[in-house]
Amino acid sequence: MTPNLASLVTEAATRSPSAPAFISADRTVTWSELERLVRAVAGGLAARGLNRGDRVALVISNSIEFVSSYFGVLRAGLIAVPVNTTYTPYETGYLIEQSGAALVLCDRVREEAVQEAAHDVPVIVVGSAAWRSLTIGSTPPPDVEVGPEDVAVLMFTSGTSGRPKGAMLTHQSLLANLDQLSAVPAPQVMRSDDVVLVLLPLFHIYALNAVLGMLARTGAAAVLSGRFDPQEALRLVRRWGVTVVASAPPVYQAWSRVPELSSALADVRMLVSGAAPLTSEVFEAFTAAAGQPLWEGYGMTEASPVIASTVVSGQARAGSVGRPLPGVQIRLCDELGHEVEDGDLGEIWVKGENLFVGYWPDGADGPDEEGWWPTGDLGFLDPDGQLRLVDRRNDLIIVSGFNVYPREVEEVLVKVPGIREVAVMGEPHESTGETVKALVVVRPDADLDADAVRSAAREKLARFKCPTIVEFVPALPHSGTGKVSKGALRERIEGVRE
Repeated sequence: MTPNLASLVTEAATRSPSAPAFISADRTVTWSELERLVRAVAGGLAARGLNRGDRVALVISNSIEFVSSYFGVLRAGLIAVPVNTTYTPYETGYLIEQSGAALVLCDRVREEAVQEAAHDVPVIVVGSAAWRSLTIGSTPPPDVEVGPEDVAVLMFTSGTSGRPKGAMLTHQSLLANLDQLSAVPAPQVMRSDDVVLVLLPLFHIYALNAVLGMLARTGAAAVLSGRFDPQEALRLVRRWGVTVVASAPPVYQAWSRVPELSSALADVRMLVSGAAPLTSEVFEAFTAAAGQPLWEGYGMTEASPVIASTVVSGQARAGSVGRPLPGVQIRLCDELGHEVEDGDLGEIWVKGENLFVGYWPDGADGPDEEGWWPTGDLGFLDPDGQLRLVDRRNDLIIVSGFNVYPREVEEVLVKVPGIREVAVMGEPHESTGETVKALVVVRPDADLDADAVRSAAREKLARFKCPTIVEFVPALPHSGTGKVSKGALRERIEGVRE
């Protein structure tokens, strides 16, 4: 196994130096050109006095600059800290401070916000004189030996409560997940002759390793896209002959409404969904419109990230995330950590070389002595042995001793005419312990009140699952992949209470 993840770029450049690596709106770089950029960044970082293990924050949107910076940081033996480019200065500042970043690399459009967030930490802006010095300098890359257990990426998770925590992902864990993905025999997730459309933000672990890492491992080509537009994305598919799309449910939901979708995706051989739950409604609407299977994956930041996929089982089914990747083990456990009976609901525990080594900075809450780690997700195995997710344990609402899973309630409410989006959470209640609260975003032409929402819920759900509190809100906070951020909602609610 290659000890440094960035060495995959060198290997791809050696195999196919003139093959296209990354295609953006303004240019295309080959694998040999990318290798030269990565070497330049690594040398430039060393010339600035950064030493092995120092952290470098990346606040850069999908671009060749992100790719060269990321692999350059790793080549220099440093630790990359990808930051959500939609974060406020307050949120960005927290990550910079918590990671102890020695340097921040950022886009020009984010310069002002990042400068405000960084305080005394140096900032280099893409396109500036300092950036040109960093990326065109003549300093050779440092001869840094990294071990497989050295941390490569500090990936801050959104969390389900409290502030984000930095998951420490090593070179070994990231490379192991690439090996596990590559070990799936058919259909292959990515091949050297593929052209991959990258719609997901590269600061997200799904895009960072399952897409970007796999691109370097296979030497495939990538088309980098910025803000998602359904028609523009399909134009890129046609123009560049895209064969693989790895994205999130909101993309497939939007595409399902596009006329003649099947012809637009006729040459695409692999469509993968991850980063957020894929509802049966979206799955069925998209597959009917596209005339192709939609493969769903399940992962966690702490697992680098892929744990299971319907690609492994070879059966794309609504509501299923398939089976674990080769080399990954799962078991379903009760609250005491004991395995549940076949078919019973349990918390998903994971074991594999792809797991992180704990949270920054001291490695707390990592895998146990036997290598098992509890995900906090609840699921069960169907009669065919495929994993089906139910909800997050931390999102569980307990009403008078009965469990309520927010996802189940959300899937009912989002089908109510006039509701655009909904988030369900628990609210403390004097007599029942907790009660169900629904935060609802309605469509502009909707004529809905709280009673109508509650009535619709009662038609599908047991009374204890129905929301007693319905709050209409203009919008819900989202992560970079379109998933509703429950952590951000909790912080907002707690802030109001204080």
